[in-house]
Amino acid sequence: MSDGPAGTISQLLRAWGRGDEQAREDLVPLVYQELRRRASAYLRRERPDHTLQPTSLVHEAYIRLMAQTRVSWLNRAQFFALAAQLMRRILVDHARARLASKRGGGVSAVSLDELMAPLDAEDAAGVGHAGNIPEPQHVDEETDEDVAAIDEALTRLALLDARQARVVEMRYFGGLTIEETATALEISDATVKREWTLARAWLKRELSRSA
Repeated sequence: MSDGPAGTISQLLRAWGRGDEQAREDLVPLVYQELRRRASAYLRRERPDHTLQPTSLVHEAYIRLMAQTRVSWLNRAQFFALAAQLMRRILVDHARARLASKRGGGVSAVSLDELMAPLDAEDAAGVGHAGNIPEPQHVDEETDEDVAAIDEALTRLALLDARQARVVEMRYFGGLTIEETATALEISDATVKREWTLARAWLKRELSRSA
């Protein structure tokens, strides 16, 4: 018995992992639609003339996800956690390519207080439900610099605390909810909230140094 779209995706992923090609075919429209929703939510925060469109981001992420052959799929949270990693890489590569074409394109500081919505506001909105994807806001329109700066800071954070870096990656680049992140990392919602808060504080300090 399916428990809705979320349960359907998890069931199909597990069946695909067992070699069921029909499950893979049935999975395509479900995950593609969800990836597009998440990509659209992310790119709505970018400047209006952003050259990377949701369709392009989703298409590239989808191709890379479907090419995974060594993953034992367990559930939708795991799937979209990997999608977050891939979308981060695509977005960062795109941003750096644009920066390389600019003259003297340095990296500007970003305020994480404004970049990411407060946890209590998300809790009030019902964090944990698939329809409530947090929408962090960028401080300015230096989107390419923002993305590159956050990526570099997350890479440094991963050396100190890999789990905190993964939490930010999933929440910021992948749009995963507190509940989805907890499921993907196999930790409690409370732990995700704590790690999210600590990581944001660290990133704010780290990014402010380059101001």
